[in-house]
Amino acid sequence: MAPSCPISTKRVDANMVRIISSQVALITLALVITGNAFLALLLLFDFTVRMSRRPDLSLFHLVAKEMVSRCKLTPKLCDESPKRFALGMGFFTSFLLVVLYLTGFYSIASAVAVLLLIAALLETVFDFCIGCKLYYAIQLIKGIYHK
Repeated sequence: MAPSCPISTKRVDANMVRIISSQVALITLALVITGNAFLALLLLFDFTVRMSRRPDLSLFHLVAKEMVSRCKLTPKLCDESPKRFALGMGFFTSFLLVVLYLTGFYSIASAVAVLLLIAALLETVFDFCIGCKLYYAIQLIKGIYHK
């Protein structure tokens, strides 16, 4: 049985999430290869607008929406809260990447980018969300200690 979110009843389409994560993986791979800080800024912008619930400003969201429509994918609904937590982790990671690149810590930035790439690939290829697993672990710990 899949974990269920005790906080929110909102649902999101896992197809959209996986398509967006594939785009994050591609941009992050390009970032690792080139070291171009503009790509880190692109990731930060996209994570920021999606965190702000402005998907209409997210190029990744718009591309994913078009792909779902054209491929006529049946929605695969999942809990929103763990995905939003994972989105927040992506936002924080991309913010950290921008700071590291702008301050000249290229080696550390590359290591952080590889971690983001791994997380995005796990979501894309295996539907395995590291942020979601962490979210559920936090909820479990909160439940144990708040009794």
